[in-house]
Amino acid sequence: MSTETQDEGDDLEERVSNFLRRNFPQIQMHGGSAAIQNIDRETGEVHIQLGGACSGCGISPMTIQAIKSRMVKEIPEIETVHADTGMDGGGGHGGGMSPSFPGETTDDDGDDDEGPQAPF
Repeated sequence: MSTETQDEGDDLEERVSNFLRRNFPQIQMHGGSAAIQNIDRETGEVHIQLGGACSGCGISPMTIQAIKSRMVKEIPEIETVHADTGMDGGGGHGGGMSPSFPGETTDDDGDDDEGPQAPF
């Protein structure tokens, strides 16, 4: 029975890999990569890590959203997709870098920094 479960898992991993190659060739064409970190067959969860040029790319959040919405539709065993670029502090909540603006500070001291003041 464990061999059957392993074969089913390998098949699922292969289908997820094929999905990524088939649906998102631009990831690789633009110097990025998409790697399967983990597939939990029991819960239907898959964890994808985007790397290379995807880290810091402005459209990587849109790519992640497309992966999440399309994979669950195309692969019935997958119920939830977690994908990130590793640039979000390890939280895995959507990937990509948070935008920063001039005058913005990263420390949370309770003061809201509204950015630089207009010169007029």
